[in-house]
Amino acid sequence: MKDKIEIGLMGLGVVGVGVENALREKAADFAKQVGAPLVVKRILVRDPSKKRACQPHLLTTNPQHILDDPGIDIVVEVIGGESPAYDYIKEAVSRGKHVVTANKEVIAKHGFELLSLAAEHNVALLYEASAGGGIPLISPLRHDLLANKISAIHAIINGTTNYILTKMALEDIDFTAALREAQELGYAEADPASDVEGIDAAYKLAILAALAFHTQVLLEDVYYEGISRLAARDFRYAKELGYTVKLLAIAKREDNTFQVRVHPTFIPEDLLLAKVNGVFNAVQIDGDLTGRILFYGQGAGALPTSSAILADVIRLAQNMSQGSSPMPRVQMDQTMIAKPISEIETRYYLRMTVADRPGVLAQITRVLGELLISISSVIQKEVDERAQSAEIVIMTHPARERAMQQAVSEMNKLEAVREISNLVRVED
Repeated sequence: MKDKIEIGLMGLGVVGVGVENALREKAADFAKQVGAPLVVKRILVRDPSKKRACQPHLLTTNPQHILDDPGIDIVVEVIGGESPAYDYIKEAVSRGKHVVTANKEVIAKHGFELLSLAAEHNVALLYEASAGGGIPLISPLRHDLLANKISAIHAIINGTTNYILTKMALEDIDFTAALREAQELGYAEADPASDVEGIDAAYKLAILAALAFHTQVLLEDVYYEGISRLAARDFRYAKELGYTVKLLAIAKREDNTFQVRVHPTFIPEDLLLAKVNGVFNAVQIDGDLTGRILFYGQGAGALPTSSAILADVIRLAQNMSQGSSPMPRVQMDQTMIAKPISEIETRYYLRMTVADRPGVLAQITRVLGELLISISSVIQKEVDERAQSAEIVIMTHPARERAMQQAVSEMNKLEAVREISNLVRVED
């Protein structure tokens, strides 16, 4: 049993400042909850001369001042990025320290290894803030939903892209204009690739799917695709067809296989997920006992992320102050196999520009028919008389991804097809 819990904080950026401020300003409240005071002993920073609210003597530029200190019980890592954070977490766990992290990249890429190492050294590695920010997702999957066999996750887990897609849908503007506004408001980075290309969401989905399906999900198992090819007209056509467009993170389980994919998706506009707008996130989970449940809230930002980190710290500290053992580790099913994107089946929205003359549609339907792709509807949207071209939109019935990609390749070879403008998957 401990009379005080000492913490080493690695990183003092926006989230780190939020964590440090809360630990200092709410010290009395936290001590009551834990049964012992939480004391920040050291803080790793890059520039100790920068003016900060915390006490200067706590600051260090040397990570070993935290890793080598036997008195530090919990290491909180909020540096971000894979390196050097991965090395610090691994060393801290190896030295018998509990670790709390918000690092989605490290957990997505190295979580299985680090969790195994933590179990070997009888310490806990907690990462509630790595997916969903302030939305409680990791803890429910690790504890509250354990009795369920989870069949699917459908999630909007990147606030930047959701803001951009919301602007495109509501204001009929193209991707570039919506991205520029997101950057001006601070929702998107100067280099937005991680968000708009689906990489950030892929990290988070790998973490959630591993917990939901109790199996190892490698980052290379996750197919991801960004939103930059979407145009304002895709949103107009989606609305006409009764859909909206979201960057959806999807995990599905069937027998001993699972699929994990992130891409723009048409979803029916009457679904709750379709109504999640702006920078908000939402995660829909289908369990055999709970049925369908939805988690909703702010997925990023200093305060929501700090809330998730501090919840992990308090939970750990309560166990330590009472002399309890670390949180039990969920057993992993090593027999499950990841299904490649080429093997998934779904519906598709296809937008293309073709020559405006008789017989063109027959050529297109022939290509689709030969690959056993059934058409749900075909709509001619716009005619350019000067270019003698027309834009058509095709919605398919469920088809295999491999066949659809082959169809796109074959249609691109047709002289009458000027451009395949977009292909978007549909989830009903």
